[in-house]
Amino acid sequence: MQRQRDPRIYQIATLAALVAYGASRLDLEILLAPAAVIVATALATQFLCTKLFSLPRFDPRSALISSLSLCLLLRTDSMSLVVGTTVIAIASKFFLRIDGRHVFNPTNFGLVAVMASVGGIWVSPGQWGTGAFFALLLAGIGGLVIHRASRSDVTYAFIGFYAALVVGRTLWLGDPLAIPLHHLQNGAFLLFAFFMISDPKTTPDSRAGRILFALMVALGAGFVHFVLFEPNGFLWSLVLFAPTTPIINRLLPGERYQWCRRRPAMRLSQRSYA
Repeated sequence: MQRQRDPRIYQIATLAALVAYGASRLDLEILLAPAAVIVATALATQFLCTKLFSLPRFDPRSALISSLSLCLLLRTDSMSLVVGTTVIAIASKFFLRIDGRHVFNPTNFGLVAVMASVGGIWVSPGQWGTGAFFALLLAGIGGLVIHRASRSDVTYAFIGFYAALVVGRTLWLGDPLAIPLHHLQNGAFLLFAFFMISDPKTTPDSRAGRILFALMVALGAGFVHFVLFEPNGFLWSLVLFAPTTPIINRLLPGERYQWCRRRPAMRLSQRSYA
C-alpha cells in the first residue's frame, strides 16, 4: 500500500508563496512583526491544545495553513488583537466539535468571532487581487491545491453560484458587466473560494451535499453584500452555514475525508483491503 501525499503540504507552500509575493510585490501591508506573531501564536496554541486534549503527537500543518491565511487577511492596529484572533482561530478546532471534527474553518471563525465581539480588526480588501493576471494566478494555484484535497467541486460550485448571482443582479439593474467582473477578480473572494470554503474537514462528505452547501453560502454572501450592504459577506455566510454540515451529512451521507488516504500499489492489494 502507498500513501497519498498530504494536500496540506501544497496548501502551506501555496499560501506561503502568496504571503511572500504579496508582501514583496503587491504592497499588501503584510508587516514582518504581526506575521511572525501570528505564525508563532498559532503554533503555540496548537501545541498547548495538543497537550490539553492528550493527542498522540503535535501536528503543525493545519495551524500553519490557518496562520498564513490570517497573515493575508487580518488587519489591525492592535498586537493583542492579532494574538487573540489567532488563539481563537486555532482553539476553535479543539473546542467546537460535532461528530468528531471541528465545525468551523479556523481562520473564518477567528476573524468573524473577533469582528462580532470586540471589533478593532478588519479583513484585507480585495485591491490586491483585482488584476486579471493575479486573479488567474491565484485561481490556477488554488485549483491545484483543492484538486489535491478532493474538494474542487465545492469551490467551483460556489464560484459558479456566486458569479451567476452577481451577473444576474447586474443584468437586472442594467449595470455594465465590468462591475461583476471586477467583483469576481477580488483576491479575497478567490482566497475564500480556494482555501476556506474548500476545507475538507468542515464541508459535507458527499458531492451533492457540498454543492448544496456551496449554494447556501453563495446565497448567504449575496444577502449580506446586496441586501444588508455589509462587507465580508463570504465570512459571515460561511460561519452561519457551517453548523449545517452535520445535518447535510445525515441527509446526504458520504465517505468522511481523511488527509492521507492509502492507495493500493497493485490490484491484489485493492481486493485485500476492500
